[in-house]
Amino acid sequence: MNLKELAAYLNLSQTTVSRALNGFPEVSEATRKRVAAAAEQHNYRPNTRAKALATGRAMAIGHVIPLSSQHEMVNPIFGDFIAGAGESYAAAGYDMVLSLVEDKKQEKAYREMASKRNVDGIVLHAPRMSDPRIGLLREIGLPFAVHGRASDVEGDYCWLDVNNKSAFDRATRFLIDLGHRRICLVNGLESMDFAWRRRAGYEYALKAAGLPLDPALMYAEEMTESYGYRTVVKTQAMIDPPTAYLVSSIIPAMGVRRAIEDSGRQMGREISVITHDDDLSYLRNGDEVPQFTATVSSVQEAGRQLANLLLDQIRNPGLPLPTRLLEAQLTVGRSTGPAPSPR
Repeated sequence: MNLKELAAYLNLSQTTVSRALNGFPEVSEATRKRVAAAAEQHNYRPNTRAKALATGRAMAIGHVIPLSSQHEMVNPIFGDFIAGAGESYAAAGYDMVLSLVEDKKQEKAYREMASKRNVDGIVLHAPRMSDPRIGLLREIGLPFAVHGRASDVEGDYCWLDVNNKSAFDRATRFLIDLGHRRICLVNGLESMDFAWRRRAGYEYALKAAGLPLDPALMYAEEMTESYGYRTVVKTQAMIDPPTAYLVSSIIPAMGVRRAIEDSGRQMGREISVITHDDDLSYLRNGDEVPQFTATVSSVQEAGRQLANLLLDQIRNPGLPLPTRLLEAQLTVGRSTGPAPSPR
């Protein structure tokens, strides 16, 4: 069914049907719902190019993906985020524009998107503590939303983030309550805002329990499986090795588990592990009983929600910039247990 046929079926003008489907405020809510229901029933899908002409919008959202030698952006976590965001875009009739560029060419990519007007908004990924891209996007004037926050950037902007400090505070306290006193932090790159907040939560819990902060037990690198493995091998060679590990992603946590098992010890009995779990679609944390005790927050759901925040900002440019803080859930799995008795 095309627009003309749908309008005739509803006994409305084509203009009214088009405006109802495109969210124009002068169309009543009752009419909008009636049109949407009929469009769904008859499998009507507006022509994207015609819709763009009618609304003055590109009907697309841009994602600039930096190809960095320091931080690998295109990873399973990013893939799940994009899958979630894509669902929200598709439901709203939007396309996604991905632009992979070198780190130093990010500014050029953002400015070209704005000058070509081929996107209506931009999602900013992997914010750093003091991220110049936020100021750049404010200058450009395109609506944007940040997956995460930039703690050192002042002023309002649209963001969605996990409460990383609270999650790692709670996880560290859980290990302390089990009797662990030597807890190793296996963190992500701490130039990234999420990793800085996770360290802050870990340190806060240790201080609250009257435990010392030992720099020899704090690591920060790209979150790979081999990084987790190497960290366990190195720290277990210490005179007073850690009895527990707090890990920033299930990917290095796999390496932590491999190193524990290679040493002939048992995870959860001799060494405890808590990880952050992004609930990755292809890397599930066990079946009925989770493999790892974990702070859980779905990155795919974060993609859905952030996309909707940005779409709302595009539709309602005069409203306050939306923000959302998600709480991670602590789920107990097989990887934690009481601290072993001193040797």
